Amino acid sequence: MFKRIFLTLITTSILVSACGAQAAQDPYVQTAVALTVAAKNAEQSAPTPTPETVAIATKSPLEFSPTLTLSAPIASATAPVNANANPCAKASLVSETIVDGTIFKPGQKFTKTWEIKNTSSCAWNTSYKIVFWDGDILGGGYVYNLPQNVPPQGVVSISLVLTAPTVDGSYKSKWALQTPDGVNFGVGDYSAPFYAEIVVSSSSKPAYAVTSVTYQMTREPATGCPANINYIAYATVTTNGPLEFKYYWVQSDGHNIYNKELIKMEAAGSVVLSNSWKLNLASNAVTRWMALAIGISDGEYYQFTEYPHVEFTKTCGG
Repeated sequence: MFKRIFLTLITTSILVSACGAQAAQDPYVQTAVALTVAAKNAEQSAPTPTPETVAIATKSPLEFSPTLTLSAPIASATAPVNANANPCAKASLVSETIVDGTIFKPGQKFTKTWEIKNTSSCAWNTSYKIVFWDGDILGGGYVYNLPQNVPPQGVVSISLVLTAPTVDGSYKSKWALQTPDGVNFGVGDYSAPFYAEIVVSSSSKPAYAVTSVTYQMTREPATGCPANINYIAYATVTTNGPLEFKYYWVQSDGHNIYNKELIKMEAAGSVVLSNSWKLNLASNAVTRWMALAIGISDGEYYQFTEYPHVEFTKTCGG
């Protein structure tokens, strides 16, 4: 019995040794073991990676109007200004500084001010914002808080410190208001953005000129049919920089009313000129007109340009 057990143990030992020798000589097994060991060694010996240091460019701080607080920037407009989405989103433009087309030197700073009236029935607070809408940012921020509370029918002055670009050309920066719930709106019946429009010129002698002439006609007295009626034309003349000019009025009856005054504009802006035409009761009720002619010196002579007419018709009713 013991002899049989002893022989069985001897036989098993021999078989196990044989199998071990065969496995050690198998090339596929040897290759697998070598790759596994190499991978393990590589994992243990490879240095731990460190995050790559990336240089982040920084921008010089922008200069803002001291009466306004910069908020988080927003993207430029992707949808029209919405005047009907919120009953509080109603406004009108009362006045503005820096006439359109004003000429600046490259990099010159200027302050643009708009006076805006709250035509809604809501009181605006400083949660309302002034947002860049479209065009050229002109060195300003993207979002500002409204500088003060504005009651219904109240007027707020919005002043932004802007900078003319360094490249000659024409630039337009459009702005809008924004309610606390994110509704953008502008001014007027069409809720249009308000804007700054400038020209940049590096020339030592920029082309200053008259940029517009607009008329307003009044009647004195305003109503009735007196013996004499005065019709007065008011012409608002706007220039884009310092400019000197002469002027005279042209009337449809063939008369020219000359003025010897030399108008001296110290900077871009507007001046109002007027002309009165008196008609008596016997005058025909026909359409008449007046027009302004402006002369700018070319160094030797004044070259005059006649601007479009303003028409009126004499009536006894007003």
